[in-house]
Amino acid sequence: MATRPPPRCPTCGQPVEISAENAVFPFCTAQCKLVDLGRWLDGSYRIPGAPVDPEEFGGRNAVREEED
Repeated sequence: MATRPPPRCPTCGQPVEISAENAVFPFCTAQCKLVDLGRWLDGSYRIPGAPVDPEEFGGRNAVREEED
């Protein structure tokens, strides 16, 4: 029976240890985990598509009309 190769870190591609002690899984180190978080926060990871108007969905920058 063939064994599977170890999973790879999505940030750097290094092999990742699968264990209960690996608190940063699926990353190999805390640094790779933080690099990935930074990419999410700065908008590097995006779903392609047309831009969305935040007002259309009541986003944070939408102007809300007050009820009388």
